[in-house]
Amino acid sequence: MSAHVERLTTSGTFSLDGGTWGVENNVWLVGDREEVIVIDPAHDAQAVKDAVGERRVRAILLTHGHDDHIGAVRETAELLGAEVWISPADDVLWRRVYGDGYRPDGEIADGSEFAVAGVVLSALATPGHSPGSTCFFIRSGIGAAGLPAQVRDELGADIAAGARADAETAVADGEGEPPGREVAQDGTVPVTGAIPLLFSGDTLFQGGPGATGRSYSSFETIIDSIRDRLFALPDETVVLTGHGEPTTIGQERPHLQEWIDRGE
Repeated sequence: MSAHVERLTTSGTFSLDGGTWGVENNVWLVGDREEVIVIDPAHDAQAVKDAVGERRVRAILLTHGHDDHIGAVRETAELLGAEVWISPADDVLWRRVYGDGYRPDGEIADGSEFAVAGVVLSALATPGHSPGSTCFFIRSGIGAAGLPAQVRDELGADIAAGARADAETAVADGEGEPPGREVAQDGTVPVTGAIPLLFSGDTLFQGGPGATGRSYSSFETIIDSIRDRLFALPDETVVLTGHGEPTTIGQERPHLQEWIDRGE
């Protein structure tokens, strides 16, 4: 089986600045039948272990250091025998959870690359929600058919719109199927077409940026990160978020000024 994405939803709490809130988190697995990378194994280490099964875990990648994203990572890493990677810019948040008694195995820098099952996840530094917030971008190698069925359902028409415009034009003009894509008889590009993917953590959601009203966050910085880093990606990029439903870069891009006007 080629590389694909799996989603596990876990429940727990997020605590900061004296408050505690109930949250549901998306845990993402990227890989195939032999190996995976785990992104943000939140709340329930055993559930993550069960989802991984007997596969080799090449790395555990953390998008940022808030406790709902990292609170279960020590136990998860022990169960999976895997290394944990996070941006050192979030060390202040890491120490709030683990102090000096447990340290990550690796430091993620802007441009760091992690390979699994024939695809490469590239780290994009996107500070704002936290100082070290990081997104992971897969430029190619996974088709929309490699997304969980529920994610495809949540994206709806956006998944068909993820095909490049020139491919759609070629089919409409009767010029044949674009290379590497299967085209349905009605002229739409089905979920077998390759698409870029972004694991956005809590930087970008369906409907706007992540929260910035708490310690170690900045609204101006997250807007800069979204505008300069994420909105530089193709419109068809599917955004797989740390909480809630997916979206696409093309769906969110037109609303940037609304978010700026709204403020944090």
